[in-house]
Amino acid sequence: MKTLTLLLLSLSLPGSKIATRPPAPTDLPTARHTRPGGTWYMAENGHAVFCYGPVMLLRQPNGSFQHVATFCHGGQAMVPLKD
Repeated sequence: MKTLTLLLLSLSLPGSKIATRPPAPTDLPTARHTRPGGTWYMAENGHAVFCYGPVMLLRQPNGSFQHVATFCHGGQAMVPLKD
């Protein structure tokens, strides 16, 4: 009888809720759209491009240098960047 009374009293006290187990990792919501690491750059033509590779300096035929982003979205290997 004492045990039953203590059980009912402990359940009626505030803050004494029965603990539930945390959700499994498979129960958590997943991201809708994941994108591999990359960065947005401003292309020379004024459009933003998303590229996965490093930015490089290429020597031009006239002796100057040109910044280019490599491995860009849309299958472009190199995109000249606006300086």
